[in-house]
Amino acid sequence: MAGVVLLGCFGCAAAQDIKYNFLPGTDFSKYKTYRWVKVPNVQYPNQILDTQIMQAFDAQLSLKGLTKTDENPDLYVIYQAAVSQEKQWNSYSTGGDMWGYGRWGGWGGYGGFGGMQTTTTTSSTINIGTLNLDFYDVARKEQIWRGEATKTLGSGKDPKKVQKNLGKAAEKMFKKYPPPLK
Repeated sequence: MAGVVLLGCFGCAAAQDIKYNFLPGTDFSKYKTYRWVKVPNVQYPNQILDTQIMQAFDAQLSLKGLTKTDENPDLYVIYQAAVSQEKQWNSYSTGGDMWGYGRWGGWGGYGGFGGMQTTTTTSSTINIGTLNLDFYDVARKEQIWRGEATKTLGSGKDPKKVQKNLGKAAEKMFKKYPPPLK
């Protein structure tokens, strides 16, 4: 369910926070092919969203010179999604003024209180979505790269917006791919 909520809403609200990490010393130029792999016992979103996610990343992987294949891939590509919740507290004040100095530029004593003031505090729950993308070297059987997109989630009611922002997340995630060989 969390993945469904996350990915249904991923295209809404604030900008994405993108991070990536990789295994130092990895020669990314040797990777030419990949295959999507699903992690057992992980709940994925409905088929439409699942396809949208993979298509967004397929487009970027293709631009980086990688080809999707079902046979003998160099890389396994896996995505996972999660939603966490945070509390947000908002306060606002209404009513009278604060006390201050009297008339004539501060001369003439203190002015006193200007009336009753009320402060109201409300809380709301914010959903934070995270989408991780991992690359595993098939031959070496080890993780070599991870990208992560984090975003405050909105309603996800506009499918075009969801697709557009999934595309943006994928583009941002691969902006510095492949990492430099050091």
